[in-house]
Amino acid sequence: TIDLIWNGYSVTDERKQSADFTVPYMVNEQVLVTKKSSGIDSVAGMAGKTLGAQAGSSGYDAFNASPKILKDIVANQKAVQYSTFTQALIDLDSGRIDGLLIDRVYANYYLEKSGVLNQYNVMPAGYEGESFAVGARKADKTLIKKINQGFRTLYKNGEFQKISDKWFGEDVATDQVKGKK
Repeated sequence: TIDLIWNGYSVTDERKQSADFTVPYMVNEQVLVTKKSSGIDSVAGMAGKTLGAQAGSSGYDAFNASPKILKDIVANQKAVQYSTFTQALIDLDSGRIDGLLIDRVYANYYLEKSGVLNQYNVMPAGYEGESFAVGARKADKTLIKKINQGFRTLYKNGEFQKISDKWFGEDVATDQVKGKK
């Protein structure tokens, strides 16, 4: 019922079974976000604490796939699951969870635009980095090719960087978009 998935969509082996992807266009990593007032300033500080994560996210998948990084130390070896990152951030702000496993780009964007970034710790969670791509139907090869060309054109003419800087404060383009791979 949709043509594209274009919102923080990480390429995973499971997703490759049902969708095709453009080249990765944006670098990302999973981060742990905590309130500075909590005193939690490291992954180890989450020992026995309550963690939140978006259900079905690549971060939640990493949490389960690599339990030694975070799962084995948080309360009940579980993460409270949320349908959206926004709901999870609201619960983090109100103290219903102690930390949130979230995409770096979304965390920085949301907290910066809310004017509260300085009230939070945003730290690497220790999982392997990932990149976002656009997902499409497996039959939509031409559409994927045109989007890939569009990414490269936007990068060559500087528009990609302008958009990236406006929304993320930095150039988040992958080497594939930059034409280096």
